[in-house]
Amino acid sequence: MTGTRAAAAARRGCPRGVTMAALALALMALVGLGACARSEPGTPAERAARAQVLIDSGNEAFSKADYRLAVRRYAAAAVVRKDDPAAYYGMGMALARLGRDEEARAAYARARELAHGKP
Repeated sequence: MTGTRAAAAARRGCPRGVTMAALALALMALVGLGACARSEPGTPAERAARAQVLIDSGNEAFSKADYRLAVRRYAAAAVVRKDDPAAYYGMGMALARLGRDEEARAAYARARELAHGKP
């Protein structure tokens, strides 16, 4: 708080700690509400559409050589839709570009399994 605000709060009988605690509580409530608003899509079609948006975003990052961002986008797509081989394949490509070869091999293997219909 600035000096005048702190003085006004003190005159009203509001110690600074209480005001800051109320502000922190309000901020936590807003963050909590934001998390609820960003819940995962429910239907399979909604999940597929969200995963495709994330894969497209990963492809764009990959084309700009932002491989770290690409990995994050492909991984997010794999969380939204665990049975999408494209998400794992893209992740493998980006991980390979980052030199994370073991992880890339695991992502490629998962993409191959999904492409051949294995759960």
